Amino acid sequence: MVRKGSEMRSETRSEMGGGKGSVDVIQIMERDEFRGKGRLFARNILKPGTSIGYHKHTGDFEAYFIARGEGVFNDNGELIPVKAGDVGIIQNGQSHAIENTGSEEMEVIALVLFD
Repeated sequence: MVRKGSEMRSETRSEMGGGKGSVDVIQIMERDEFRGKGRLFARNILKPGTSIGYHKHTGDFEAYFIARGEGVFNDNGELIPVKAGDVGIIQNGQSHAIENTGSEEMEVIALVLFD
């Protein structure tokens, strides 16, 4: 099966996870396609100054791949600069957030799987 980019469901989420501004979310896989093993595989597009708010993972874990742009990753309270090519790994029970502090759009590919 191949899903064309133009066929992926897209939505804009305001103040995602309590963050600032609006994030464009493009679903690479739909939740029912995980067969009970996960819940999210998506491209998150953050405009400059926007963020995904600080939140805790319970019962799942997540990877953030920075595909383009730059920002600050909040890893359990530690602020870490990130840029294209970096990955953040959030284990079950950990908390995180991310903010686009750059001057261009930031694309974060997120994968959430159940623990």
